[in-house]
Amino acid sequence: MNAPEATANPLDARLDALDAKLDRVLLEIDEVRRLRRGMEELQDDLTRVARDLLATTINELEDVAPFVRTGDFTDLLKRLLRNTNTLNELLVQLESARALVEDAAPLARHLFHDGLEQLDSLERRGYFDKGRELARALDNVVAEFSVEEVRQLADNATTILHTVKNLTQPDMLEAVDNAVEIYGKIDFNTVEEYSPFKAFREINKPEMRRGIGFLIVFLRNLSAHQMRTH
Repeated sequence: MNAPEATANPLDARLDALDAKLDRVLLEIDEVRRLRRGMEELQDDLTRVARDLLATTINELEDVAPFVRTGDFTDLLKRLLRNTNTLNELLVQLESARALVEDAAPLARHLFHDGLEQLDSLERRGYFDKGRELARALDNVVAEFSVEEVRQLADNATTILHTVKNLTQPDMLEAVDNAVEIYGKIDFNTVEEYSPFKAFREINKPEMRRGIGFLIVFLRNLSAHQMRTH
C-alpha cells in the first residue's frame, strides 16, 4: 500500500503544477484578448478620426483647388529641399531674434515705466493743458487769417524772427522795460498844461535836449535805412 501512495503523490503534484500553469496561460490569454479588444477599439477610433480628417481636408482643399496645379506641391517640396540651408539660417536668426527680444523685454518695460513717469510729470506741470490752449490759439489764427495772409507770414518769417531776435537783446529789453515802466507811472489825469513859453523853457533843459537829439537821430537813421532797403 505504501508504494502506490508514494506513486500517487508525485502525480498529484504534477497535476497541480499543470493546473497552475494552465491557469496562468488562461490569464495570459484573457489579457491578450483585452489588449486585442483595446487595439481594435483604438483602431476603430483612429479610423473614424482619420476618415473625418480626410473629409475635412478634402472639403478645405476644394476651396483652393482652382488655384493649385498638380505639380505645385512637387515644386514646393523641391524648393524647400534646395533651400534647406537658407531655412536653417532663418531659423537661427529667428532664435537669435527671440533671445534678443527676451533680453530687451526688461529694458523695454523700464523705458515704458520711465515714459509713463515723464508723461505724468508733464501732466502735473500743465504741459497738456497749455498745449490744448495753444492748439485753440492756433485754431483762432487759422480761422482769423486767410491762406494768402498765412503765405505772406511764411514768406516774411525770417524778417519776423530777426525782429524778435533784436527785440530780445538785453539792451532792447531794458529799454522797452524802462519805457513801459515810465508809461505806467504817468497819470494822464494829473498832467499839467504847458504854455508855449513854458514848453520852450522845458526844451532848453539838458534832458529834453538829449531826448530831442535821440528822436532826431532815430528818425534820421530810420529814413536812411528805408532808403537803403528800397
